[in-house]
Amino acid sequence: MCSDSLQPVLVAGQWRPARAIGAFQAVNPATGEPLPERYPISDWADCDEALEAAVDAAEQLRRLPPDVRARFLEVYADLIDQNAEAIVQTAHLETALPVRPRLLEVELPRTTNQLRQAAAAARDGSWALPTLDTQLNIRSHYAPIGPVCVFGPNNFPLAFGSISGGDFAAAIAAGNPVLAKAHSSHPRTTQAFAELAVEAAHRTGFPKHGVQLLYRLRHEDGLRLVADRRVGATGYTGSRAAGLALKHAADAAGKPIYLELSSINPVVVLPGALEERSEKIVAEFTTSCLMGTGQFCTNPGLVLLLDGDPARHFVESVKERFRGTPPGYLLSAGVLKSLEQSIARLRDAGAELLVGGQALEGPGFRFANTLLCVGARRFCERPEELQTEAFGNVSLFVMSADLEELKRAIQRLEGNLTGSIYSATDGSDDALYEEIEPLLRQRVGRLLNDKMPTGVAVTAAMNHGGPYPATGHPGFTAVGIPASLRRFAALHCYDNVRPERLPKDLRDEAPNATIWRWIDGRWKQG
Repeated sequence: MCSDSLQPVLVAGQWRPARAIGAFQAVNPATGEPLPERYPISDWADCDEALEAAVDAAEQLRRLPPDVRARFLEVYADLIDQNAEAIVQTAHLETALPVRPRLLEVELPRTTNQLRQAAAAARDGSWALPTLDTQLNIRSHYAPIGPVCVFGPNNFPLAFGSISGGDFAAAIAAGNPVLAKAHSSHPRTTQAFAELAVEAAHRTGFPKHGVQLLYRLRHEDGLRLVADRRVGATGYTGSRAAGLALKHAADAAGKPIYLELSSINPVVVLPGALEERSEKIVAEFTTSCLMGTGQFCTNPGLVLLLDGDPARHFVESVKERFRGTPPGYLLSAGVLKSLEQSIARLRDAGAELLVGGQALEGPGFRFANTLLCVGARRFCERPEELQTEAFGNVSLFVMSADLEELKRAIQRLEGNLTGSIYSATDGSDDALYEEIEPLLRQRVGRLLNDKMPTGVAVTAAMNHGGPYPATGHPGFTAVGIPASLRRFAALHCYDNVRPERLPKDLRDEAPNATIWRWIDGRWKQG
C-alpha cells in the first residue's frame, strides 16, 4: 500500500512513512462521519524496528541519571499545558467528549499532574524500595524492566492515552522506553502528544527513540508484540476480550502484562441511608452513572438494594432522572453495538427493562439512558450473564428480599475495581454494614463509603486495580504513584558486590535506603 497519503509513524526517533498493510480513519461520534486524516495499519516490520530501537534506548536510559527522565516528564507536561486548547479540540472532535469541563478542566490537568508526580518519583528514587542488609552485604531494589508497550483505551484520550497517560508516565519514570499503540478512536490526539514528547526529548537529552508510536496493528501482530523477547512488560486498558487475548500471549512467553479490563462497580445502598437522604443519593447516582455517557471503567453499573418502600421510591426517582437527562454521545459505532448486545444479554438472563433500552435516531452514536432490574434470587442463578458489563449509560438494580439474599448476591460478584456502601449516619445501618462489608471487601480493589466510585484521584494511596476480571492481577494499581511504577520494574539483588560497583541507591550512604539487621533473633530496621 502506498503510504504517502497516510500519517507517519514515530519509529527509532524519526517520523517516517509506515510499512503499511492497510489504513483507517477516526470517526466523529457526534456526526458518525469519518475524519479526513488516514492512518496506517503497520506491518510487523514496523514493530520489529521499533523494538530494536527500544532495546537501545533502554540501555541508554540505564546509563543516564534519573534527573534526565524527570526533566523529560516535566518539560513534556509544560508543553502539553502550552498546547492545551489545540489538544482538547482535537480530542473533542475524535471522541465527542465535552471540551468543558471534561477535557480542558478535568482530564488534561489530571494528565499533566500525573506526569509531574511521576517526575518527582523518578527524581526521589524511593519508589524503588532500596533495601540493605549490611551485615550479610545483600542489597536489593527495583530497577527498569526494559521496553514497555502501552495500549491506551478509547474513553480517556488524555489521562490514560498510550503516550500521555498513567501507564506511560509510570513506565518512563521507572526508567523504561515506551512503544505506544494508539487507540483507533483518537489517533490524531495521540499523534499530537507524540509530537510534544519528541520536542521534550530534544530539550532534555532524553533518548530520541525512548518514545515511539504506532497507530494500529493486525490482531496477530499485537499478540506477537506483547510476547516478544525484547519487551519488558505491557500496560493495557480496554475490553476484556482483547485484554485476555493479549494476556494469554504474554503469559505463554513469560512476559508481564498489566491489564485494566471490565468492572461493574457494585453500589450497596442500605435502608437507613435511603430513609435519611434518598434524593441526595439519587442525584449522586444519576450524575455518576450518566457522566461521560457512562463510559468509565468505574461507572456504577450495579446497585444492590433491600426490597421495601424506600428502595422502590429510590428506583422510581432514578427512573425519572434518567428520563429527564439528555443522553450524551457514545465513543464509536462499536461501543453502541456492544451496548445493544450487552442489554440484550441482560434481558435474556431475566432483567426487566425499566427505562430506555434503545439506540436513538439522528446523527452520531447515542443510546437512551437505560435502567434494568432483577431479583437477587435470579441474579444468583445467572450471575455470569447478569454481570455483563454494559459500557455506557446503563445500570442494573438487584432487589433482595432480605439480608441473606443480599449477602448471597454479593458472594456471587466477580472481581471489580470498586465497591461502594451507602449507610445511615445515625448508625442504624451499622449492623447490616458489618455483615456485608467483609464480603464486598474481598471482591473489589477500592472500597468506598457514602460515595460514588467514578472519580479516581491521582494520589499515592490510590488503588485503581482489583481482583480478576477487573484486572489481570490483584496486586498492582494503574493509578497511584509511586506504586504504579513497580509494575514496570524488576527486583534486582546484589550479594557481596563491592561498594563502588553498587547502584548509588544501594550504597551505605544512600538517603532512601531501608537498612535491615538481624538483632536478638529477629530482623529490625536501622
